Amino acid sequence: MLTTKLIHPEILYALGAAGHGSKVLISDGNYPHATKSNPGGEKVYLNLAPGLLTVTDVLRVVATAIPVEAVEVMATADGSEPPIWAEFRDILPDQELRPLERFAFYDAASDPDVALTIATGEQRIYANVLLTIGVVAPPI
Repeated sequence: MLTTKLIHPEILYALGAAGHGSKVLISDGNYPHATKSNPGGEKVYLNLAPGLLTVTDVLRVVATAIPVEAVEVMATADGSEPPIWAEFRDILPDQELRPLERFAFYDAASDPDVALTIATGEQRIYANVLLTIGVVAPPI
């Protein structure tokens, strides 16, 4: 039995196979998963129903399992900040959010370095987040 917060077998497998510099996309319910994600990466569909599960539900758990080195988010067309970004900052307080224009975000999320895409039932817009996995420091 696992003692970590993260117990989803496919997600654990994909994260275990990923390494430093690999990326994880956690996407909202409007995201075009079939066409704007790495075709060679693992895909896990947690979008059971609208609102289940949310991007922030998944992010809270995934962030306990990996060191996060960088965080990219999808920028709005008008440059405003979506309310969900405040939640991202609460979950990842030591990380700066790096906004990418929508099509630049799609390109980044389709890159071969994206080892895992997690589809959620998130209903809020601009709720996509792309995490870069950092280094696990050796014990001192």
